[in-house]
Amino acid sequence: MARVLISEPHDDISALLELVVRRLGHEPVAFSGGAVEHIGVDAAVIEPGEADGLRLAKSLRAQNVPVLFTSIYPPSDSLLELCPSAYLVKPFPLYALERELEQVLTQLAPAPAAAAL
Repeated sequence: MARVLISEPHDDISALLELVVRRLGHEPVAFSGGAVEHIGVDAAVIEPGEADGLRLAKSLRAQNVPVLFTSIYPPSDSLLELCPSAYLVKPFPLYALERELEQVLTQLAPAPAAAAL
């Protein structure tokens, strides 16, 4: 089970994102501000349009944590420089978030060990 940080300023959308993460079998972690150095998450879903979201994304990317952006705005060059794992423009179908999040988390999972003979 992965821990997925959710940073979304709108409560209704944040609740929906948390539901998607739970439905995939992972633990959503709501970001309520503050430092992120010791949160211990495997990935993040962030609305980069808010100053806190952008600061958070920069900090997580510096720690090599994959970040998925969800925004009503198309991506800007400065946001793309952060190398998000995905950039979904709202409104997007939930399956798109599920697919992107699963892809990111699958890449993070260690390869299964070979069975001992």
